[in-house]
Amino acid sequence: MTNPVLVEVVRSGFVESTHRGALVITAPDGSVRFSAGDVERPVYPRSSNKPLQAVGMLRAGLTIGDEDLALGCGSHNGEAGHVEGALALLSRVGLTEDALACPPAFPLHEPSMLAVAAAGKRRAAMNCSGKHAAMLTTCVQLGWPTEDYAAVTHPLQKIVQATVADLTSEPIETVGVDGCGAPLFAFSLTGLARSFGRLVTAMGGPERRVADAVRAHPWQVAGTGREDTVLMKGVEGLLSKGGAEGVHAFALPDGTALALKIDDGAARARLPLLLATLRHLGIDPDGEAERLTESAVLGGGKPVGELRVAAGLFG
Repeated sequence: MTNPVLVEVVRSGFVESTHRGALVITAPDGSVRFSAGDVERPVYPRSSNKPLQAVGMLRAGLTIGDEDLALGCGSHNGEAGHVEGALALLSRVGLTEDALACPPAFPLHEPSMLAVAAAGKRRAAMNCSGKHAAMLTTCVQLGWPTEDYAAVTHPLQKIVQATVADLTSEPIETVGVDGCGAPLFAFSLTGLARSFGRLVTAMGGPERRVADAVRAHPWQVAGTGREDTVLMKGVEGLLSKGGAEGVHAFALPDGTALALKIDDGAARARLPLLLATLRHLGIDPDGEAERLTESAVLGGGKPVGELRVAAGLFG
C-alpha cells in the first residue's frame, strides 16, 4: 500500500514538499487504537530500539547504575558529559575507547563539535557510544569475549534478539547492521509501539528499570536542544526515543504508545507528528518543544513557513 501524506512543508503559504509515512497508536493492552499507513510491515527501528536492547543487557545480567543505563539507551549529542560518561563506563571494566566497535565521529552538538574539531573524530563522541560501552560492560561482567561483541552470533546479541522478539511479540526474520555497527532487527511499527507500552507498565524487572532510568535522566538519552530530552522534560512520565531514517516511538505512563516512520527518512517530519499525537491524546507539550519547530522553514535566516501535520490525520 502507499502510505499517506503525514506532514506538509509550507513555505510562504505554498506547500513545497510532503512527507509520507506510517503511524500507529497502541492502547495500554497493546491493541491498535489508531493507525495511518502500513503499520504491520517490518521496518528497521534504528535507535528507537535502544531501550529494548538495554532490556536485553539487563536480562543477560548487566549490573549498571541508572544514569549509565540511560546513556546506554541514548543517541547522545557527544557533549562533554556524554563522552566522559561512556569513557568512565569502559574504564570501570578495564577497557579503553579502542574497544568500541562504533565508528569515530564528531559530536552532533555543534558547540561541542567546534570545541573538539581540531582533535578530529573519536569513537566516544559517536552518538551510540553509550550503548556500545554498556554492551562491552555486559560482556566483561559475564565473562564473554569483547572482540566480537557486535557480531550477531555473539551470546549477548542472541539474548538481545530474543528480548526484542519477546517485547514486540514478533519473530525476527530480518537482521541487518545499524550505522553504529551493532545488529539491527526489523519488526513492525505496531510491535515497536507495543514494546514501549510494555516498558512503562511493567511492575518491575528490567523493562521498568529501563523506562524509569531513561525518564529520570533524559539529558543522557539525547542532550541539549534535542527532541527526546525536551519532550521527556516537558511531559511528565513520557518515555521517548527517536531513531535514524524518520523513526520515533514514545509511551505515556498508562501504556498508551506511538510509533512512526517517515518513508523518505526525513527527521524534520517527526516532531510535528509527535506534538500532534500528544495533543490528540489530550496532552499539551510545553513551550520548549513547540519552539523546536519554529526554525524548520527559513528564508534569509528568518521563519517563513512551517511543517504542519496533514489535515484530517486524526479526524
